[in-house]
Amino acid sequence: MGRKLTVYMIDGAANGPRTIEIGNWSGKAIYSPRAKLSELIKREEFDKPGIYILRSDPTKNGYNDKIYIGEAERVGDRLKQHLNNPDRDFSECIIFISKDEMLTKSHIKYLESRLVEIAVQAKNAEIENVNTPTKSSLSEADISDMEYFLEQIKLILPINGINALVANSIVPETYNKIEEQLKNDLKFYIKSKDAETEMCETSEGYVVFKGSTATKQLSNSINKTWLNLREKLIDSGNLSDQGNKYVFEKDTIFSSTSAASSIIMGRQSSGPAEWKTKNGKSYKEITEENSK
Repeated sequence: MGRKLTVYMIDGAANGPRTIEIGNWSGKAIYSPRAKLSELIKREEFDKPGIYILRSDPTKNGYNDKIYIGEAERVGDRLKQHLNNPDRDFSECIIFISKDEMLTKSHIKYLESRLVEIAVQAKNAEIENVNTPTKSSLSEADISDMEYFLEQIKLILPINGINALVANSIVPETYNKIEEQLKNDLKFYIKSKDAETEMCETSEGYVVFKGSTATKQLSNSINKTWLNLREKLIDSGNLSDQGNKYVFEKDTIFSSTSAASSIIMGRQSSGPAEWKTKNGKSYKEITEENSK
């Protein structure tokens, strides 16, 4: 089922501040580049309780983002402190508040704790938070409401270029969504002298199965993006060094067939042509047949 998402560009600029709302959701997100934030926090939404994510360039190899997750009863006041702190370097910010005053201090503490927990599990960004904040004690009904709020946050963040909550391996929460899809008979394979890999397509991405192998050799043709991703998978323990090859220690999610095949083959690779069924049909051929 589709979802209606409304994006309003506050100053009309594509890369400027914007509000993001989802149909039938009581929450609201506001995104801003740092350069616009000091003016933006004069808006009344910033007087409310909320949670926020600060994004900056990573300092560790293998990550695309560095993030800091926080909460405040008046989110604007906290962001002013960050703007005036020379040690808090960030380039972008996104906040989440409630339009109907539903968020209390306990709610935002719960959301902050869960966001840090999910981001740490995802292993897709460098996390500045040293510890996972203590989770507030909420009623069963409130926990249900906050988990729904989290689902909307997870939907909005990637649209704004923040992928910190998108796991590169299957965590229990994701596994529950795609368990049946992983049993799909339609599997794709890469088999070569140095790699033997099995993959299937799911609603969450392209899953390379635990136990698959990847070559250790690297070609100069490989894109730097894929090289960084490969390093991240090694650092996170998804790929382990087994002498003359790498082995996938976890079911691992990729955003595209080419990302998966390039990392596995150690060279720039066209995933739609590289991945094939047991009968020798390529992923490209299968998708073309299904689209007829």
